Amino acid sequence: MATAVTPPRGMRDFLPADKATRERALGVIRSSFAAHGFDEIETPVMEDSMRLHSGLGGDNEKLGFAVLKRGLAPADLVAAAEADDLLSLADLGLRFDLTVPLARFYASHRAELPTVFRSIQIAPVWRAERPQKGRYRQFMQCDIDIIGEAGPLAEIELITATVAALDNLGLAGCSVRINDRRILATMLASWGVAENLTERALITLDKLDKIGVEGVVAELDRLDIDTTGLPDTLAGFADAGWPDQADAPAWLDEAAYADLLALRAALPGVTLEFDPTLVRGMGYYTGTIFEIKHPDLGYSLGGGGRYDGMIGRFLGTDVPACGFSIGFERIVDLLADSDGESDQAVVLVHEKDADPAALVALKASLVAEGLRVRLEKRTKNLKALLERAGAAGYGRFAFVGVDTLGAADLVFKPLGE
Repeated sequence: MATAVTPPRGMRDFLPADKATRERALGVIRSSFAAHGFDEIETPVMEDSMRLHSGLGGDNEKLGFAVLKRGLAPADLVAAAEADDLLSLADLGLRFDLTVPLARFYASHRAELPTVFRSIQIAPVWRAERPQKGRYRQFMQCDIDIIGEAGPLAEIELITATVAALDNLGLAGCSVRINDRRILATMLASWGVAENLTERALITLDKLDKIGVEGVVAELDRLDIDTTGLPDTLAGFADAGWPDQADAPAWLDEAAYADLLALRAALPGVTLEFDPTLVRGMGYYTGTIFEIKHPDLGYSLGGGGRYDGMIGRFLGTDVPACGFSIGFERIVDLLADSDGESDQAVVLVHEKDADPAALVALKASLVAEGLRVRLEKRTKNLKALLERAGAAGYGRFAFVGVDTLGAADLVFKPLGE
């Protein structure tokens, strides 16, 4: 029986055309973020295990890949398994997001960074997900964060830069759902949710778009939460829009809502949708939270929020922080194939006995003109050869004959002909 040669489950290979599409998209995102004053950094793929499992990563901590300590004996594994403490055998782990590494990075390099630091992180992360469509064990994250800015300027810059990146990618029609953790707190308190049940109630509320009003109410009932009148309240949220402050519902935290209205006024070119049921799953959020919504999709294309308490866990003193992450794997699947550079990518089809030195010299002259050039030996199935080249992003081809003396003698044709 042949040995399987596929990648590990939840991880993928990318053929040249797919890789080219991904790199073009990443280039657009990078340049968009950089244009708004963000600087790119890089952190290790692994972090200290205790740091990754310090309670900052929420449920993602349960999905982290651990790296076992060197020199362990079989008896160590047995003892740890019997004690249900396998994590004690690991001293490192693969990062499951880019926010925890950023917090550690800032704590390590604060003296070398500006007072307000605007960072870009674009890198792979790893989670032990159950592989399924749209969920992978290795995937790319594209994050921007602002550390050191306590005011609304951070949210304004982050939303502006993210929307600009989406526009530059050609993803029109996106909007930003927005809420505030303080509003969620006052809402749950108005429903009589005990403080010790707050997090579990938020987890349930976060499922509203998946299990609907009835599902949320049923789960809250099982927590012994009084849900009298709650179905009508939740159903009314869908079309509530932005409530008038003069007639705001009792559960609405006035200060937090005023901050959201100020953000809307400062972002006239962005469609902001107030959604009091927006939760975001990470427990480290302390204020504003937001998600990217696309009119044709039932899932978000990214999100983020303010997490003012995280960096203090490493530094010993609180530092305001806010971030926005684009869901790259979801976005890249929506992008139309671009052939804008294909005319600059050409194939030279030559006979098998062509002079290698002459071919390389001809190729070099075209590369010097700014073209991307591939040499291909002519085959009996020329059509298949050209189709493969077209799939790889090449747009034109030319035959190199015995009479070809230089680039001026080449006659280029579109690959589609």
